[in-house]
Amino acid sequence: MKFTTLVAKTATVVTLSALALTACSSGGSSGDPGTAPEGGKEGGEQISVTFVPKNLGNPYFDTSSKGGKAAVAEFSGTFNEVGPSAATPDAQVSYINTLTQQQVGAIVISANDPAAICDALGEARQAGIKVVTFDSDTNPECRDLFVNQADAAGIAKVQVDMIAEQIGGSGEIAILSASANATNQNTWIELMKEELAANHPDITLVEVVYGDDDDQTSFDKTAALIQTYPNLKGIISPTTVGIAAAARYVSTSSAKGKLAITGLGTPNQMREYVKDGTVKEFALWNPEDLGYLSAYAAKSLVDGTIKGAEGDKFTAGRLKEYTVGADGVVLLGDPFRFNADNIDQFDF
Repeated sequence: MKFTTLVAKTATVVTLSALALTACSSGGSSGDPGTAPEGGKEGGEQISVTFVPKNLGNPYFDTSSKGGKAAVAEFSGTFNEVGPSAATPDAQVSYINTLTQQQVGAIVISANDPAAICDALGEARQAGIKVVTFDSDTNPECRDLFVNQADAAGIAKVQVDMIAEQIGGSGEIAILSASANATNQNTWIELMKEELAANHPDITLVEVVYGDDDDQTSFDKTAALIQTYPNLKGIISPTTVGIAAAARYVSTSSAKGKLAITGLGTPNQMREYVKDGTVKEFALWNPEDLGYLSAYAAKSLVDGTIKGAEGDKFTAGRLKEYTVGADGVVLLGDPFRFNADNIDQFDF
């Protein structure tokens, strides 16, 4: 995997003092589907962009929303964030329906399921609202653009590479995922299985478990994995909530120093576990940049700069120019490996 792109982009990241467990909004975030403001979307009116994360109170989405809010402020639009407290397949539908009634300019959403929200998004699009998915996609026909954090095969490979390096290329591992329906997680897991089979025949994947992007559930699933598989040598968690919960459990258990924990996490979440030796290395893109790019993609759709067709080009503020790829996909860049040598260079 290539890491130079993200390094260049993270150089301009606004420092985050902490990942608050409440979502940010220009008008106040809310879990109430009836609180979305109305916003213009044509001519000289302000563009209203509403982010709908998988769930509120998730540090990863707090960070992506911070980037989205910054972008919307740059183009003088109206930013809002609404969403469910639990990352379940149908939980986002009522929020989409309310946003459709409010006639917002664009919905920027990380899907809890590729199909469950499609009917609601279809109604939004019929009403003239632009739909951008980010982080986790819907079926392609349900949205205008998907802003992908990184190439799926590359994300899978870097996680397998890290666990292989950390356990010496052989032994039993498990995967602690988010929800069983998460599009991005499931894609990565299937590609990780392929990578293991093709290039790491001495590593055995014993089980995939789901923490539902909930800290306590992920913590408990980690404990259960260790109890169930006494020879377990490593856990990959391709979710920021899961990896932090797994590291927290291992950091105070007899497995510390014996069980490798890796996957996708944020530097601020994982710093203490890297410094105390619980975690050697993990990876991630910059979620603030992901939200920032998604907001500019939404703006470009609303103002007619792009239609979402392959080859369309648009400028995303400080991130410069992007091109829409096949199936309406815009690629942010490449993930980056964080470890004790570099983690203090990042603050998000």
